[in-house]
Amino acid sequence: MAERIEPDLNFVKNIISSGGGSLKKCFQCATCSVVCKLSPDGKPFPRKEMIHAQWGLKNRLMGDPDIWLCHQCSDCTAYCPRGAKPGEVIGAIRNQFIQNYSAFGFLGKMVSSPSYLIILLVIPVLILLGVLFHLGNLDFTAIPRGEEGVIVFYYFMPHIYVIVIYVALVMFAFFSFVVGVVRYWKELLKNRKEVESPPSGSIVGSIVGAVKEILLHKRFKKCGVERGRKISHLLTFYGFIGLAIGTAWATVKKYGFGMMPPFPLSDPMQWLTNASSVALFVGLGMIIFNRLKDKSKAGIGSYFDWFFIVILAVTGVTGMAAQVFRLADMGVSAYTSYFLHLVFIFYLFAYAPFSKFAHMVYRTAAMVFESHTLRKIPLAAQADK
Repeated sequence: MAERIEPDLNFVKNIISSGGGSLKKCFQCATCSVVCKLSPDGKPFPRKEMIHAQWGLKNRLMGDPDIWLCHQCSDCTAYCPRGAKPGEVIGAIRNQFIQNYSAFGFLGKMVSSPSYLIILLVIPVLILLGVLFHLGNLDFTAIPRGEEGVIVFYYFMPHIYVIVIYVALVMFAFFSFVVGVVRYWKELLKNRKEVESPPSGSIVGSIVGAVKEILLHKRFKKCGVERGRKISHLLTFYGFIGLAIGTAWATVKKYGFGMMPPFPLSDPMQWLTNASSVALFVGLGMIIFNRLKDKSKAGIGSYFDWFFIVILAVTGVTGMAAQVFRLADMGVSAYTSYFLHLVFIFYLFAYAPFSKFAHMVYRTAAMVFESHTLRKIPLAAQADK
């Protein structure tokens, strides 16, 4: 009995409005699947994803691991004879995917739309201003100082408030990710008839293998048009991780060992955070440069892509500025920079499950599924491992 196809025209419109405006140019020549070095031999992408997107087959795409196994190398976009930009279309599908599986779908829609930008930023501003009002610290010129008159951010925003707010945000993000991944995994298993083999082997082993591959960014080296993506993403990835470790380290030093900040520049923790900041800035700079340099071949990217890059960059800049102004004894500038830094960190964590940050989680799930079901990768890619 033939399968009944029920196109979702609203889904097609959403893909187009999310950065996949070139979708209708595709005429199914399969050049994209031929040039892709990551596409599995049995179920190559992105041609089938382009077909499903054109027909509005939302259910098939929402249970398709290949939209995440695609690393948007943009080789397909560069060689497409029709200018259909499959890489950007897949990116738009991922955007819709995040909205579909989010525990709070309305936040996914808000994060992906510039119309809601001010609202999303006002929320953390009001919350943090409320804390400062409660503390009586709205006047940045009247913040008490530490020994020898040094600027101490602890007196401006006590760490207990920061810990309570941001631990709550992390828990919210974790809950949202768990809900999304569970929903996605169920859909993957439901559609596993589409893959070559049934689930087998250890799920733990598949998770460990996927994490190791992500930590080394192995698949990025297969990219042709955007070869520099591996280095830029590694620098950004480890720069962010280094800053997170530095923050946790500082918290342990204060509450575990009673060591009060600010810590001297000679402290190893400061070495780590400053080195991580440099890595983050260099990585983001390379990402922006490569996007602009290759925009004629690979596409310029969507608002969803660019805003995450900008927020990540501004978070790093405000954090570094807070340290520089503190060392320069410029109180108002230091407190203003620190306040903005807290605002953008709030944005990153609160909206992580609904932004491009979610790529790291859902791509990991897709890679675990790939390994667990023994999906086949191209022989050329196997030879490079």
